[in-house]
Amino acid sequence: MKIDKPDPRIGAIATDVDVRSLSDGDWDALYRAWLDGIVLVVRGQTLTIEEFLAYSRRFGQLKPHRVKRTRHPEHAELTVMGIGTRKPDGKVDKAIFDRGGGWHTDSPWDQDVCKGTQLYGIAIPSYGGDTLFASMYDAYETLPATLKQRIQGLKAEHVYGGRGRRGNDLLDPEDRNRPPAVHPIVRRHEETGRTSLYANPYHITRIQGVEEAESEALIAELTDHMVATTAQYRHKWQVGDIVIWDNRCALHSATGGYPIEEQRIHWRVTIMHDAARQMPAA
Repeated sequence: MKIDKPDPRIGAIATDVDVRSLSDGDWDALYRAWLDGIVLVVRGQTLTIEEFLAYSRRFGQLKPHRVKRTRHPEHAELTVMGIGTRKPDGKVDKAIFDRGGGWHTDSPWDQDVCKGTQLYGIAIPSYGGDTLFASMYDAYETLPATLKQRIQGLKAEHVYGGRGRRGNDLLDPEDRNRPPAVHPIVRRHEETGRTSLYANPYHITRIQGVEEAESEALIAELTDHMVATTAQYRHKWQVGDIVIWDNRCALHSATGGYPIEEQRIHWRVTIMHDAARQMPAA
């Protein structure tokens, strides 16, 4: 197995390995590369659904996504991304085609912080469809000292789709008006011990404890800073890629820009924290 790092701050790419038959040493190396690199790519895999789910469970507990319509009919933990991009009348369903666009973390609207998201590339278009990742460790570390002090102890509310409830029609009616989840804007990673920003630009609604105008201004200021970090990795997908990213310390965004007549299909799982599957904090 080889592990390359395109940037010491973010990204790790593993090759010459089969995740179905990992030695204990290779598994530990992959897991550590993920924690250190925030995003881990494993190239060249050929997996069944059951094999993909078994590998994913090594990282933590799997949780079915709130969008039920794209869950696999036989495996609720598995979401199939990229299906149903056209409506019955032939028009593009933008809610599906653009899903994942805009900088965000996954599942901040859940009361429990999502540990990781893992995708497996099934069908990849001839161009476009890259995924961008940004380190929120770096975003926190490069904050001006006055802004660090200002946000210390503040918490933010998140709902699916944020203030505009964008994509809310993807949810079943009973899930569309759930109460917001509240998370600290500054958080300490359970396994690395490092500090990062956690203020989802897409799903955030407001910052608690400040007036609405100040909340809006602070969200805009933090968002501009987070997406401007130079600690970024751009993933160009290949069929057989497995990519997992750490939602506790990263933003990501789908770039789009691929032909609508071509398929871009991934298997996706949401991985939640499991104390039995973690390394001790540094």
